[in-house]
Amino acid sequence: MKLFSHRKRPVHLGPYPLERLPRLDDPTEEPRHLGGTRPVEQRPEGPDGASHAFRLYLDLFDAQRSGEVAEPAPIPDDPVERAHNLKAGLYFLDADMVGCAVVPEDAWSNPEARRHGHAVVALVAHTRTVGRGQPGDEWIDGTRQVNADLRAAELAVLTAGYIRRLGFDAVAHTPSATDLDLERVALQCGLIESVGGALKAPYLRGGFALSVVSTEMEIAADAPLAPRGLVGSLRTTRSIGWLLGRRGTRAGIGRLNGDHRPLHMGRQPMERIKRVDEPTTLIIADEVQRVPVRAGGFPRAAHGDLGPKFQNDVKVFAYKTPQAQTYIQQIDAMVPHQDGPVADAVAAGTKDPDRNADAVKALAYHLGGDMVGVCEVPEYVWYSHNGKGEVIEPRHRNAIVILLDQGYETMEGASGDDWVSGAQSMRAYMRGAQIAGIIAEHLRSLGHGARSHTNRDSEVLHIPLVLEAGLGEMSRIGELVLNPFVGPRFKSVVVTTDLPLTPDRKIDFGLQDFCQKCTKCARECPCGAIPFGDKIMFNGYETWKPDVEKCTKYRLGNLKGSACGRCMKTCPFNTEGVLSERSFLWAAIKLPFARSWIARLDDQVGNGSINPVKKWWWDLQWKDGRTIVPEKGTNARGLDPDGGRIADKQRIALYEPDMLPPGDNQGVPVKLDRKEAIRRGERAETPASARTRLARRG
Repeated sequence: MKLFSHRKRPVHLGPYPLERLPRLDDPTEEPRHLGGTRPVEQRPEGPDGASHAFRLYLDLFDAQRSGEVAEPAPIPDDPVERAHNLKAGLYFLDADMVGCAVVPEDAWSNPEARRHGHAVVALVAHTRTVGRGQPGDEWIDGTRQVNADLRAAELAVLTAGYIRRLGFDAVAHTPSATDLDLERVALQCGLIESVGGALKAPYLRGGFALSVVSTEMEIAADAPLAPRGLVGSLRTTRSIGWLLGRRGTRAGIGRLNGDHRPLHMGRQPMERIKRVDEPTTLIIADEVQRVPVRAGGFPRAAHGDLGPKFQNDVKVFAYKTPQAQTYIQQIDAMVPHQDGPVADAVAAGTKDPDRNADAVKALAYHLGGDMVGVCEVPEYVWYSHNGKGEVIEPRHRNAIVILLDQGYETMEGASGDDWVSGAQSMRAYMRGAQIAGIIAEHLRSLGHGARSHTNRDSEVLHIPLVLEAGLGEMSRIGELVLNPFVGPRFKSVVVTTDLPLTPDRKIDFGLQDFCQKCTKCARECPCGAIPFGDKIMFNGYETWKPDVEKCTKYRLGNLKGSACGRCMKTCPFNTEGVLSERSFLWAAIKLPFARSWIARLDDQVGNGSINPVKKWWWDLQWKDGRTIVPEKGTNARGLDPDGGRIADKQRIALYEPDMLPPGDNQGVPVKLDRKEAIRRGERAETPASARTRLARRG
């Protein structure tokens, strides 16, 4: 449980108070002590260890260490501002510590590769261990180093790609493919220190991985750490302030970070949320029609259904920043590995569904998932046709559903529809594809069929599976399930499998009543796509149905940003997770009479407005193979408490299944009939009528 907020802490400082450590005066001065050994992983890998699945993805990153350099971008000349940008970008990607260095001459292990004088270094800590004999240990033990190595490789490759798109040469040096002595460069920038023959990272007790990006871009360097002695260490890495997490840093007391919780339960207390047997919104399973991938808003735009302008926009809408370009490159590289051959023999010890469910959750959290649930896969959740127009036959009984937080810090500094929105989505999608790919690969090695379903290639609808897996309730935002701890601020990834799993029960935290009383997302939606009115029935579901056409067109055609997440930004459940917020979360869940007041209070305290302290990225656009200043400027929306003027005249277009293009239609535009869709929206069945009809049907 976080005690202190980090709202006033600039992103480039990171979660640990590295700025408090004493350093040498000169960044080029050699550290006082060199060499030493790193902490090693204590638990060996067993016969069912998952390390083999990590190697595949390490190879994918190592194959992309270098690449073409774009034309110079219009970025600041100040080396300090450049360093802050790169550090914050790595923290956005979940690095634990970051430093910038002048590359020492003796750090080059391959002298022929020596061409860069500057470097940015990322450190990734081992994931936590809790006791022994915990669920998933037989898969996870022995993989903590390779897991950290994989994340470090990812960070370096993505950052090098980003720098090259800014017009500067850069090469990633990963734990498994490097031309540099990674430890020497990390010592030079003060990320680690050599103490008594051991290499240690300040504030960390366990092991870690390192990666480096060498570059010709001039960036301000950090100096090596100065000796602290016992008293100095007590004042910095063991101070009361750090132990409690003051000034928004990660607390030194592990319990405040959730380190005491079993790994398979995650850091958030989802077990305290009320569980129910059925979702809190009506689903009439035998009335839900399966739909093809072709019927989605973005595929329709890609096929020309929305006209030539949006057909061009869909090719770049979420990728039109230099950061997002690097993320989507990795997503594409992972697609061929979403499925694969299954081992002939079923591994012993994988027949217990309770044990399996806990083990897959532990593995998902170990890999970096933020929320994990398990459910059975209803037949209607499968798409009828894939993106190529081929018929999909349901093939797996169970699903593992993983949520990836898009990042509270970055969301705090954004409007929700500016130039970092697409990067937030692609970062979460990329990390999810990696996590689900590793899980699926491991399950197949144990003799169980498994396939990952990513934003790039999915055979299932994710939203109903997030609902079924007990990870949230349907919200006013419409086609989005909302979680009590991260709100709507997530992306999902799914693994379907034949592995026996005990499903989680659904949850009820009072969201239907809260969303009925709160219309903030509808009020703040830039295109008026979220309904102010009541829920309706759509394709067998009870839902607040958004105007998909309006939403799609705005996200694709946004001229002052990349895509849109304005509804996520302004939702009252988009919280940081500090102790002071938990009382309001408790009241929103337990006290129905307080929900209207909480929604109003959220406005009064300014939640959902832009926090300038958290604005770390440069507003840049990627166009025609180069980085430019955005041609139309940047969205910087504040809250509009007096908005909602369209509520009384809002008309939502409802494109029901019979109005959608057939699944095998490829490349032939099918024009949208908006007038008919609006008529359908006006005469949509109410949930009360549907329940009455079902009661009569018996």
